Amino acid sequence: MKKMLFSRSFISESGLIRQYFLKESVFLICENGFIKKRILYMKAIIPVAGAGAKLRPHTYTQPKALIPIAGKTILSYIVDQLHDGGINEFIFIIGYLGEKIQDYVNFAFPNLKCHFVQQNERCGTGHAIELAKNLIGKDEVFVVLGDTICEYDVKEMINSPFNMLGVKKVEDPRHFGVAEIDSNDFIMHVVEKPAIPKSNMALVGLYKIRETEFMYGCLNQLFVENIKTYGEYSFTDALDFMIKRGARFKAFKVKNWFDCGKKETLLESNATLLKKSGGNVKVNHEYKSTIIIPPVSIAPNCTINDSIIGPHVAIGANTNITQSIVRDSIIGSYTNLFDVVLDNSLIGSDASVKGLTRSLNIGDNTEIEFG
Repeated sequence: MKKMLFSRSFISESGLIRQYFLKESVFLICENGFIKKRILYMKAIIPVAGAGAKLRPHTYTQPKALIPIAGKTILSYIVDQLHDGGINEFIFIIGYLGEKIQDYVNFAFPNLKCHFVQQNERCGTGHAIELAKNLIGKDEVFVVLGDTICEYDVKEMINSPFNMLGVKKVEDPRHFGVAEIDSNDFIMHVVEKPAIPKSNMALVGLYKIRETEFMYGCLNQLFVENIKTYGEYSFTDALDFMIKRGARFKAFKVKNWFDCGKKETLLESNATLLKKSGGNVKVNHEYKSTIIIPPVSIAPNCTINDSIIGPHVAIGANTNITQSIVRDSIIGSYTNLFDVVLDNSLIGSDASVKGLTRSLNIGDNTEIEFG
């Protein structure tokens, strides 16, 4: 099959340049015959407008993307990975508690070019990505859902000549977007949360799109024909339209996919990430009569006395813990724990807990005293 080739000419300071477009890339051919490949500019879209209902009460006061895990927020894992891969411009689709996302990004990533787009009605991922259309233009795009933490080679995915979708084999794919893949790892079909899946390869929330104008055309078809899945405009449906109309997508199998959707899986992911990183205990903490069982992550300015901490514990900044045992838990910032034994617990920021032995799920600004 012949590749389609077309061109246009323009004048630059170095003379006449003819620009040739192939399906996979763009070439600039100057008068002297020099050929140079132009790498298209890539921007990132991160939808973070969801309310995070499964992580309540924490998401009543904190966006899901800012929930801490293994010493970092979910959002910081995403942005750090993409920035390390070479992306410097980000578009955040915000909604619920969006001002907290904006304040956090501006403080944590002051050197990045960031845009914030308000999604007033949560009508699905397709609708969220459509809102970024004017900021994307013709540039390539890397979409990462705001609750997605994966281990993968970002540069390999970005530099591929194909559109790419991140996938991972799961036991029960009915709760995810699902990709049907051929023997060469090309994707034949994608479907959102099928009742009877024909594949166990789940879409993990990583999408690299080279044919951006084509993508937005397929998204527009959803709106024109009012095509919804489970009451929302699904990005998966738009991707399937692209595939049916000839776009080539390759599956990119991620090494690990960390589920941050509810308390139990969030704590499991916290433990796994702490094991991989080895923890992050700062040397300037006060640990009077305290045993630390790694891996543990403790943020700056914490005071811990007469306690046993770990394994698999992440503690936020400026937290005080006294006469307590804490394991397999996430503790927020500016929190006070006294005379407690906590296991598999998720404690928010600005909380105070005294005198109990149990598993807890406590949101921000909470005070509990037992005995």
